[in-house]
Amino acid sequence: MNPKISRRDFLKVAGVGLGSLAFKPFNIETYYEKLYSPKRLPQFPNSEIIGRLVDATDVRSRPTNDPILNTSIGTLPADYLVKWEREVIGSVIGLTNQKYLQVADGQYIWSSRVQPTRNLSNTPITEIPANQPGFWAEVTVPYVELTLDGVEASPWLKSIREFNFFPRLYYGQVVWIDQVRQNNGFVEYRWNEGADGHGYGYGPSGEFFWLDGAGVKVLTDEDVAPISPNVDPNEKKIVVSVTYQTLSCFEGNTEVFFSRVSTGRTLDNFGMPSGELATPVGDLSAWWKIISKNMTAGNESEGYSTPGIPWNTFISGDGVAIHGAFWHNDFGERRSHGCINVTPADAKWIFRWTTPYITLTQPEQKLVFPDHGTVVSVTELKA
Repeated sequence: MNPKISRRDFLKVAGVGLGSLAFKPFNIETYYEKLYSPKRLPQFPNSEIIGRLVDATDVRSRPTNDPILNTSIGTLPADYLVKWEREVIGSVIGLTNQKYLQVADGQYIWSSRVQPTRNLSNTPITEIPANQPGFWAEVTVPYVELTLDGVEASPWLKSIREFNFFPRLYYGQVVWIDQVRQNNGFVEYRWNEGADGHGYGYGPSGEFFWLDGAGVKVLTDEDVAPISPNVDPNEKKIVVSVTYQTLSCFEGNTEVFFSRVSTGRTLDNFGMPSGELATPVGDLSAWWKIISKNMTAGNESEGYSTPGIPWNTFISGDGVAIHGAFWHNDFGERRSHGCINVTPADAKWIFRWTTPYITLTQPEQKLVFPDHGTVVSVTELKA
């Protein structure tokens, strides 16, 4: 028998968070007014780990989505923030991941829809370092709201407006900052995703954003320093299993790192088998690395445009990379467009460990065959 959860009890969960609905505009004029207005960091929940809902998500009275039990007690919107209490193993019908996040007594959210984040505020610098064109910065809070400077140029920003949503950067993203200002009473950084290895985004089109400098950490040489640089690069190898959705890094025969992954989907939008988005299987290698990348592909109905994807290690063609994913916590499930998704923290470790090595002053490097970096063996068990 299901425990009775009142609407008042449900709102106790909603009350600890901040959500997109609080900023939903009444009309297009108020939307643009807010879009161009300076924004400080909000007050985040007091929790060591803060769960950010990556999509509108059911809150349930038990850790199961079994429709017979009717456990849904309400829905919270995307970007709502909840205190991360503990994860439990539940019963998720039809999917691999069985973890639920307990957000309060008797209230659960499927963990795959909740990004674990932290609130690590920073002391902003007040000017660009001397003789530098800018600096790299990593988001260390659940999200940072953005202020548009210039024109609305990217498919990403236009699609956000269509859903009455405002642009934000999320925990783990890495962006290039090229200006600093203080004329609004606090330190703001300007994000410029442009050329020269800085994301290949829409800066050249005149789309820039300002953000509260307290929300991002200025990256140092230590953040990109090679891991195990004294190990012979030929002794380093990555093994990815698309069957078990795992990734292991080896130095010789010793496994030195392990993570869950999300590789390419093997079903189309109608649930039919399709290899169009599957991750390629075989012996591949790291040949292109870039700290942050705007990834855009497809068309308006089937495409996507996602800026600020962190720690990219490309292993096949121009589109298949090991990279950080901040838009889901579904590691262990096939769901990407062919890339190998890992958490931003895992992607950063892999980025630093693999060759070719990258520095802050050389944030991108491409190798031309027969030169190659770390070998990546992608395997799959056939039925």
